[in-house]
Amino acid sequence: MHERKPLPLLIGITLSVLAASSTYGQSGPVLVSGPSPFASCTIGGPGTNFPNSEVEPWVAVNPANLSNLIGVWQQDRWSNGGAHGLVAGSSFDGGKTWGRTALPFSACAGGLAYERASDPWVSIGPDGTAYAISISFNQSSNSNAVGAATSIDGGQTWQNLTTIIANNEPSTQFFNDKESVTAHPTMPGVAYAVWDRLELPNSNPYANLHTAAYRGPAYFSKTVNGGQTWSAPQVIVNTPSRQQTIGNQIVVNPQTGTLYDFFDLITPPFKVTASKLAFIKSTDDGNSWTKPQIIADMRTVGVTDPETGEAVRTGDIIPEPAIDPATGQLYVVWQDARFNGGHFDEVALSSSSDGGATWSAPIRVNTPTGRAAFNPSIRVNSTGAVGVSYYDFRNLAAGNTATLPTDYWFTSSTNGGASFGSEQHLAGPFDMKTAPNAGGFFIGDYAGLETIQTKFVPFFVRTNSGNTSNRTDVFATTVAP
Repeated sequence: MHERKPLPLLIGITLSVLAASSTYGQSGPVLVSGPSPFASCTIGGPGTNFPNSEVEPWVAVNPANLSNLIGVWQQDRWSNGGAHGLVAGSSFDGGKTWGRTALPFSACAGGLAYERASDPWVSIGPDGTAYAISISFNQSSNSNAVGAATSIDGGQTWQNLTTIIANNEPSTQFFNDKESVTAHPTMPGVAYAVWDRLELPNSNPYANLHTAAYRGPAYFSKTVNGGQTWSAPQVIVNTPSRQQTIGNQIVVNPQTGTLYDFFDLITPPFKVTASKLAFIKSTDDGNSWTKPQIIADMRTVGVTDPETGEAVRTGDIIPEPAIDPATGQLYVVWQDARFNGGHFDEVALSSSSDGGATWSAPIRVNTPTGRAAFNPSIRVNSTGAVGVSYYDFRNLAAGNTATLPTDYWFTSSTNGGASFGSEQHLAGPFDMKTAPNAGGFFIGDYAGLETIQTKFVPFFVRTNSGNTSNRTDVFATTVAP
């Protein structure tokens, strides 16, 4: 959830879109989200709720039916963490049209009995079984859980609602955070969940204090029966005192079955700029794991409005990995200020062609504009082309303090991530200041990106500039490198 950014352990304008391009094979963005299904729900206070706002989207393509896509997002974001619930969108025509259904992870959805839900994630196995996962929690107490559900009809209905782990009041000092789920690409019925579990001081902390963690080990659970049951959670990164992980995400090498879990390892001196990009791997289906290996420093400085200094909340401590399923080459992108002397975040990438034994020096992926670039996502298509999507502020004019024009971009590499070009404009400029304010203007800690053979499918949020009754929406598009 990364709702109150768990940094230090010890301290705890109108949308414009480029026309479809025959050169790039791009189609215009399609509206995915709709009116909130939780409009009448009053559960979840105190805090400011933003009705009809959608943030933090993720998407998966069904390998058993490439026309079927499932996307998930937070619905009706709160100012102080989470949302009324999570929603799933489903498409059966490659993303041209979408239906929607509420996911059963919150009380507003009539599912798990928690006041709020966050961190939506979805992955689809080779048999078409979809796995969705959530952080579900209360604002009025420290009760919280990781919930999972499955769909066998392309995301239209959801079953097997399961609580993988729960830590509920009155005695809990734990907060489960920032989960993800990954279906095994070649083994039907098998999927893996990972998250961090923040261990708090014993002073009866509540959810809005969960950044004051003493430790934040990474946890792991798996299902081998299509989500009917999940294994007992186990620690896979056993952090010592005053360390934590966040942003755990597994990718699987379909040729060898090796699992790689990527994450941000936060260590002393307890600053965002001291974050380490790290990974562990398992060659026995998650039964045992290596020790963490550091890939690079994550030299993020966060994101602000360059003209006003107002906070923009992004995935600044959340790395995003990908794997080429044909070759096993690993890639990871993250926000980093190393390319401009530490002044603002841009998009960094490192890759490994030897199973993580060695990693390339970080390179800048985004077009340098003198402004921040953030929330990168990465995937590899069927030809081995690497695609990265991201937001930036290049269209913000000097002296403009009234709006924060923001654009969404896609760039690609056909040489194994050594260099990127053919930048394509996907959406914008839109005014970031219309977004829900949740520790800063917020459209999510991440955005979705998938592939359908040679094409890429960006799945993202943009604001409806100036519209305070419908601040944001989810969109999907397709693009070819």
